[in-house]
Amino acid sequence: METVLSGIRSTGNLHLGNYLGAVQNFVKMQNDYKCYFFIADYHSLTTHPTPENLHSSVRQVLVEYLAAGIDPEKSTLYIQSDVPEITELYLLLNMNAYMGELARTTTFKEKARQQPENVNAGLLTYPVLMAADIIIHNADKVPVGKDQEQNLEMARRFARRFNNMYSVEYFKEPQAFNFGKELIKIPGLDGSGKMGKSEGNGIYLADEASVIRKKVMRALTDSGPTEKNSEMPESIQNLFTIMKVVSTPDTVKFFEEQYANCEIRYGDLKKQLAEDVIKMLAPINQKIKEIDADSEYLSKVAKMGAEKARENASKTLKDVKEIIGFRRFW
Repeated sequence: METVLSGIRSTGNLHLGNYLGAVQNFVKMQNDYKCYFFIADYHSLTTHPTPENLHSSVRQVLVEYLAAGIDPEKSTLYIQSDVPEITELYLLLNMNAYMGELARTTTFKEKARQQPENVNAGLLTYPVLMAADIIIHNADKVPVGKDQEQNLEMARRFARRFNNMYSVEYFKEPQAFNFGKELIKIPGLDGSGKMGKSEGNGIYLADEASVIRKKVMRALTDSGPTEKNSEMPESIQNLFTIMKVVSTPDTVKFFEEQYANCEIRYGDLKKQLAEDVIKMLAPINQKIKEIDADSEYLSKVAKMGAEKARENASKTLKDVKEIIGFRRFW
């Protein structure tokens, strides 16, 4: 059985895009692969969260992963900082990672441009920590978005470099997991191409119905079509993209025909879309409330996940250190 690994930064609530684009597929994968899903709290330190925000964000993502259907009995669900072997492997990999290649990565250059006052070493070595996350479990496949493909290539490079340096075939070279037709990209409500946490244009799994209605009603639209069968602008296409995922085919067809005939009323479209989103998220929203209230269960899940992850990670680290030449005298 192939090993699949994926992590998500603990930087806030999961949104509709996270769920439909990734987590929904993770739930299906649990039966066909050996799955490791983790909350990347070390990665979030590059933005300097407060201690209170760091802990609450990790807890929130854990709650929402579980509410969305990740089964801790089927998968290994863990918090990155609960597995110290990751940071030790990160240190070892850093010794064979070079400034030039790290500084050339697209993600580093983008982050440095976005936060020029906080260009820290963690941003520079982000791909190394990501590589450690992946190869500590010798993952075969990693579901990644377009923005992380280069970092996955870096992980392959570091795995290959280790193997070549020590003349071993220890690490696999992880490949991107392709969801194919099942990959759903959810756009933002502000007319942008992607729903995201930092963009503030998302519908969150934990949002109450009233909040969802307000967000959808504020979604960017235009003054409406003036010619029949005219092409939709991006902001309107985005609303229909979401509708095709959460609404019935008949509903989508009705509003598409309304648009094509220049009879569309965006207020009606948004009201329908909001109610369909609320209906789809209602079971998850209820589970979030139930799990969030059960601290004992969350503690049990986090402890079990850490133990399962460390069992595998400690073996990898032991092997790596022996290959490098670290051997105890006692």
